[in-house]
Amino acid sequence: MSSAPPSPHRTPAPTPTGRSAPRLPLTGVLRLGRPSDIWFKPALSVVVSVAPPNLTLLALGRLDLAMYTMAGSLCALYAHNRPYAARARVLAWVVAGMLGGLGLSLVAASLTTDAAVLVTVGALMAAAQKALCDATRLGPPGNVVLTFISSASLFVPQTLGQVPGHLALAAGAGIWAWLVGMAPGLLRPHGPERRATAQALNAAAAYAATGGDGEGHARTRAAAAAAVQAAWQTLLACGARTETRRALERLVVRAEVALAAPADTDPDRLRTWARLLCGRGPVPAVDETAAATDELLGVAAESAAPHRPWWSRLGPLAPIALRTALGCALAGYASLALGIGRPYWALVTAAALYQANLALTWNRSVQRVVGNLVGVLVFAVIAPLAHTSGVALVLCCLALNFGAEALIGRNYWLGTICVTPMALLITEFARQQATGELITERAVDTVVGALVGFAAAVAVTNRRAGDRIEDALSAVERARERAARLLAEERPEPAALETARRALAAALVELRATADAASGEWWQRALPQERVVRTEQAAHRTLAATIRRLGLHTPATSTDGTTEDPRP
Repeated sequence: MSSAPPSPHRTPAPTPTGRSAPRLPLTGVLRLGRPSDIWFKPALSVVVSVAPPNLTLLALGRLDLAMYTMAGSLCALYAHNRPYAARARVLAWVVAGMLGGLGLSLVAASLTTDAAVLVTVGALMAAAQKALCDATRLGPPGNVVLTFISSASLFVPQTLGQVPGHLALAAGAGIWAWLVGMAPGLLRPHGPERRATAQALNAAAAYAATGGDGEGHARTRAAAAAAVQAAWQTLLACGARTETRRALERLVVRAEVALAAPADTDPDRLRTWARLLCGRGPVPAVDETAAATDELLGVAAESAAPHRPWWSRLGPLAPIALRTALGCALAGYASLALGIGRPYWALVTAAALYQANLALTWNRSVQRVVGNLVGVLVFAVIAPLAHTSGVALVLCCLALNFGAEALIGRNYWLGTICVTPMALLITEFARQQATGELITERAVDTVVGALVGFAAAVAVTNRRAGDRIEDALSAVERARERAARLLAEERPEPAALETARRALAAALVELRATADAASGEWWQRALPQERVVRTEQAAHRTLAATIRRLGLHTPATSTDGTTEDPRP
């Protein structure tokens, strides 16, 4: 794992001045990937979450209130890859965050109708939502759904007396979304961790099939390493180490061994274990390997290290937050200057662009524009059907909800083909509007939001990304030297050695996150990729030595007294 580059994205080649040249390609940006293994779960969950509130409002003749219930219902999009114990907490926080943003927007809309002020409030909220979602590593769909709801709510006519009732509608739908998200746990309580382990095994099998060389093997290994790391994170979020979790951990270790020795690995066996995990049967029984390499033991220790609290990650996210605030505000102001009555569309477009670095932001900009422009054409086709009745309107929205979640895993632009007409139909819950006007305004706002938003990303560069990598490398090297000094002692103090091990593992976690965030940034000095890899390898070996010295790793032996073959 540690021999892979910190990020699968290539670092731009250095210029003669030592700065990395920007590479913003068009090729490959729209290429479709494979669908997620669980693409149908968020797709079905959002339909089940949205349908009852909307159909109830339709029966009551109050479909104009559907925007508020949609705020709570869309929380069902989150946390599908998390174990259920962690999912319960995450979904609760998502619902709370959604209600907080919605409440602030409704209060602001009640107090002023000045569009420029409302755009400013929306931009600041978008920046806060982006920073919080990234700091807590919430996962997809991230801040975009939260920003869409809060920004749109800013421009809905409102009075202070109506706010509590509207928030109550959102809260009720949010509770229902929480129940929908947790319901699958009744049938498969270990489903998420089994899937994560199966994905790690399949990815390791794909790498092992290359034999460790050949065209594309580096990319395949990077994908396998990411899948293994994701599996460890999922297992560590499960809580207590039950027998099921121990069995899954042994399988993840086998995936790690495959990364270290692909030529000696049987890919078919890994795939067989993955297929068994995807079923309902017991977890395949695998004996613990006795010959896991030093580096792989270090990876396991790194994964098990305690992470810093999420708020400590807010500082490095300041440039991203500033980009978001500036880009959203300028996009909204530009939309107002063009006389468009829904500046929040441009604001949300800008907010959706910002990724960890400029290269990824460029990719998302292209995908967003293409998907939205195709999406408005789809809206033009389905609008006559949706306008026939309230039932048709609700059913069209449900179908588009399903389509968006089913397709967005293939590529972001493909999912937005459904998201765009769905967002346009939501504006018609209160009253039917002119189709041509909606299409024109949405297309203009998309282009304006993308251009202004990306310009803000270029203007606000993350110039300290290189410095943070140097700091992270130095921290790992200092921690490794301290652990090595303790190992050199004849009888080191166990408590001191354990403290050194934890510090080194935590420093490795931060190095990986820092390198990933810096890769692909604009006009910075070239990243020391080779040094990062060498530092990780040396640190993993040192971690493994501390594990053995502390007695945390005991090689398993077979019943005949011989150690098991280390190959999967």
